[in-house]
Amino acid sequence: MPITVHLIEPDGRRRSVTARAGQSLMKAATSAGIDGIAADCGGCMTCATCHVIVDPAWVDRLPAASADEDAMLETTAVPRRPTSRLSCQIALDDSLDGLVAGLPETQY
Repeated sequence: MPITVHLIEPDGRRRSVTARAGQSLMKAATSAGIDGIAADCGGCMTCATCHVIVDPAWVDRLPAASADEDAMLETTAVPRRPTSRLSCQIALDDSLDGLVAGLPETQY
């Protein structure tokens, strides 16, 4: 069953993306042509250009960020927020159907 994720553009526009279980949020977004996620490193967690701000209602459904992800979030172009995550580290599954995440104003 497909998983739908909703990405909120900086101007408030909502973009819905369909993904499959096991796919990262980053891969689902880039495959759908979402420009707000650059993903320069391709998901290797070395660039922070896939920064998203997860809606607070969804944060507790995600596994905690690893120490490496937490450190990489310190290098985002837009200052990290309490619910900031790297979309390459969010593995989608059925429990995340309907996930809402905001895109920062820039990734660079």
